[in-house]
Amino acid sequence: MNSKAIVWLIAIATFASLAIPVQLFGQDHERKQHRYRLVDVGTFGGPDSYFIFGVGVNGRGQAAGAAATPTRDPFYPICIFPDCFVGHTFQWQDGVATDLGALPGNNNSGVGAMNSRGTVAGVSENGLVDPVINFPDLEPVVWKDGHIIDLGTFGGNFGQANAINDRGQVVGFATNTTPTPVSIAAVGCDVDLAVPTQSRAFIWDGGPIQDLGTLGGTDSCAVLINQRGQVAGYSFTDTSSNPPVHPFLWHHGTMRDLGTLGGTFALNNRGEVAGPSFLAGDSVCHPFLWRRGELSDLGTLGGDTGIAESLNDAGDVVGEADLPGASGPCFGPQAHHAFRWRRGVMTDLGTQDGDPCSLALSINSLGQIVGASTDCSNFLHAFLWEKGGPMIDLNSFVPASSNLTLIAATLINDRGEIAAQGFLSNGDTHAILLIPCDEEQGDRDGCEDESASAGVVRPVLPSRSLSRPTRRLPAWQRMNQFRLPHAGGKD
Repeated sequence: MNSKAIVWLIAIATFASLAIPVQLFGQDHERKQHRYRLVDVGTFGGPDSYFIFGVGVNGRGQAAGAAATPTRDPFYPICIFPDCFVGHTFQWQDGVATDLGALPGNNNSGVGAMNSRGTVAGVSENGLVDPVINFPDLEPVVWKDGHIIDLGTFGGNFGQANAINDRGQVVGFATNTTPTPVSIAAVGCDVDLAVPTQSRAFIWDGGPIQDLGTLGGTDSCAVLINQRGQVAGYSFTDTSSNPPVHPFLWHHGTMRDLGTLGGTFALNNRGEVAGPSFLAGDSVCHPFLWRRGELSDLGTLGGDTGIAESLNDAGDVVGEADLPGASGPCFGPQAHHAFRWRRGVMTDLGTQDGDPCSLALSINSLGQIVGASTDCSNFLHAFLWEKGGPMIDLNSFVPASSNLTLIAATLINDRGEIAAQGFLSNGDTHAILLIPCDEEQGDRDGCEDESASAGVVRPVLPSRSLSRPTRRLPAWQRMNQFRLPHAGGKD
């Protein structure tokens, strides 16, 4: 993410001032015992399957992700999926994962979002390769009623559908045919792909895709849409050789500049936006909340940086923030903890299993929070936090006989269903669902008590250094956050 300097509207809250409310909040809490049924979504014959940050299970028990087939990627070594097998978008329901396929040919596809009706938006290769950057062409697509719909581009070779609401409106970016020396897809659209022509934010409502325009520059990209049809994304603000990147909020044909912010991670149905905001120099960043035209710096836990990852309709924000004495760049490996910000107070959610760091990735309307406890660079333990804590290690619900380790929980819906990522002992990674059990369900229904796997030693995972796993990436890159080297090698 790139950004320019920002004038902060509120002062940083110190860690000492937060310590008292954090302690009082959890003193009298008695936490309910949990039971979950664990579902391994599996694959389509290849080694791996994935849930994507911000995507997983909707409010009707449907899940969407991506899974590998047994076919090697024909564009190897230019692989969309990290295991270099062809991967397809899946939809899971009632224990069955359906392969949604891709555009005709031996092509990869990836998920960007799914709405409550089970309509999935994402991206697919079309079998061609862009001759300028030698990368497979990508088309924004929608899977609806068993069919794939190619949304097309503005004449260029690249596009992606990033989000969809329950009205079926889809937003993303698509390229035109005008060459550009600098692409927002490479510097401000969370895509990290230097496409050779201009990119434009679009909205699709059943007909041709509509160009949402820009904030004065050449490029824009839409990332999120809420149920009201408000769209959040990024845009260049001028046509210079190093154009500033500002986030925008688009509504009823008007694109509003939200200021010099460093990113847009979350948009709720009240039109509030949360994400990271960069200070001068584009290295140190703080979490922000934009509400009713005002920008608020949410501060940190006493260190240099913080990042907002998710926002619910009550205005609660979660993410991660550096601890006192921690100094380093935004997305750096310095000491940081997951936080919840509510009504001006930032609560340190702690870590689990003795891990030094953690990050919160999703919060639902009930205030339940999921994420990952880490070693500050690698995901280690998926967690659930609620009602004052402490964190619950979601590996407590993995059967003792399993060789699966849950390393990150990426989304929790309002029914309490959790999308998570798990590793097998051979290094394969699988998409995992945790479904709450009611009081009448027992062991024969696959329900595990919270304490059922206490003391179980999980497989030792192959080591790999990961960059701080927080950035929102496109479908073909977000899976790399979860990839470990295969014990036998996959190349």
